[in-house]
Amino acid sequence: MAHTVIDSGETHRASAAQTAIDPAVPLTIRMHPLDNVAIVANDGGLAAGAVLAGGLLLRDRVPQGHKVALEALPVGAAVLRYGVVIGHALQDMAAGSWVHERVLQMPTAQALAGLPMATVKPRPQSALEGYTFEGFRNRDGSVGTRNILAITQTVQCVAGVTEFAVQRIKTELLPRYPNVDDVVALEHGYGCGVAIDAPGAEIPIRTLRNISLNPNFGGEIMVVSLGCEKLQPERLLPPGSIPLVDQRQLDEGDAGGRGTLDVVRLQDDAHVGFMSMVEAIVRQAETHLQRLNARRRETVPASELVVGVQCGGSDAFSGVTANPAVGFCSDLLVRAGASVMFSETTEVRDGIAQLTSRAASLDVAEALVREMAWYDAYLQRGSADRSANTTPGNKAGGLSNIVEKAMGSIVKSGSMAITGVLAPGQKLQQKGLTYAATPASDFICGTLQLAAGMNLHVFTTGRGTPYGLAAVPVIKVATRSDLARRWHDLMDINAGRIADGSASIEDVGWELFWLMLDVASGRKKTWAEHWKLHNALVLFNPAPVT
Repeated sequence: MAHTVIDSGETHRASAAQTAIDPAVPLTIRMHPLDNVAIVANDGGLAAGAVLAGGLLLRDRVPQGHKVALEALPVGAAVLRYGVVIGHALQDMAAGSWVHERVLQMPTAQALAGLPMATVKPRPQSALEGYTFEGFRNRDGSVGTRNILAITQTVQCVAGVTEFAVQRIKTELLPRYPNVDDVVALEHGYGCGVAIDAPGAEIPIRTLRNISLNPNFGGEIMVVSLGCEKLQPERLLPPGSIPLVDQRQLDEGDAGGRGTLDVVRLQDDAHVGFMSMVEAIVRQAETHLQRLNARRRETVPASELVVGVQCGGSDAFSGVTANPAVGFCSDLLVRAGASVMFSETTEVRDGIAQLTSRAASLDVAEALVREMAWYDAYLQRGSADRSANTTPGNKAGGLSNIVEKAMGSIVKSGSMAITGVLAPGQKLQQKGLTYAATPASDFICGTLQLAAGMNLHVFTTGRGTPYGLAAVPVIKVATRSDLARRWHDLMDINAGRIADGSASIEDVGWELFWLMLDVASGRKKTWAEHWKLHNALVLFNPAPVT
């Protein structure tokens, strides 16, 4: 990002811009000196006839975020943004023309052979020491940023009963336990009517298992089952997968030192009528609430943060403002010893060479290639390819295709070496920067990052989305000042200030870092928490449905 330039009559480095730019002046942003296109940054775009920096006359009206040709582009010419070929011209375009998806031919996907493997060694940076937050330390050594009772469900069939019980718990019980932040039902659409032994079925099962063990749930495991479903509780959470809760479990014959499984089965003969089921759930929940309420926040190092970063409703500013700021913050977190996960396979696939070259070892580079190859095959089975990723909103926001989108997405990962790779649904076991392989779907990606063990989420958006998760705080970062103004009570940070010149990438990155510590400590709530905006969990199931 050091090459980013903002053109408004004079050139500024985006990473050092400090003075706000006159909104009446035509403003374009070029990401790399080799680029032959730049994006229009002005709110509302620019009309034909506008004169850009250097005297270039705009030939067409160009919407905000869309590209303008900085030089003549003959048919077949390579179009470069981020110093990367994002397409080839399908027609002759004069300098000053509007460059959009309908006049570009998308490049073919990069082959997964012959890639640079662990060739780049990022410049060593000093450790960040002394940064802390107030968290809930768990028996397994993990740390929660919230103290939540989660009720796991083995199958969608029980969702209505569980939700009814959760509302009663929140109304009748939760006020008695002030140290418990919330009660959450882990609702999903899996559990029955699926080929549960088919290849790929292990992904949703381990995802739900590992979500149940998320650090924000304090090791308290409570399950609601129907009874006849394919995903039986003992298969979801087999012996040995549950951490020890208290000494009483040893007294009940669990000599191995592992926790017993607390299950309410709605089909059990003991339940006579609907309210009997509800009362059983409420009764069991109180036992867990009592233990959670005994927990207290304590000062822990910032290295205990496990942060998932994601973007949704992306636009052309995502890779200019919010994602570079998140990338800068990701580097700060890694320097502080924390864990950072970036994801979204189809949104990094076109930059695979950038990732394999940054891998800390050959094993990590090979794991990256393996996850990309698996997903290529998955898309091929569905007669789809990576071009299916971009949405109408992405294109309206100036992203012509997945290649351009990928370049802006990858910068969320910062510049540190990639030290680990997770397959979908796996649990994180190490510090540093990890690639957690997920689909790009906001809801599935967030669900899989929860399973990996994140205790804090960062979500960037340019078009705007009220996305949120019940299990972890979600910090929302707007890519544009216009979005931040209009959605002032949904966006937590305005990275659009980078584009309009009133803040630098470093400024916003540090602002995000400090906000993370405050949110993780419970000193501040995100807007999604304030409004209780929660999207449903969506388990990734590549296996057949029967």
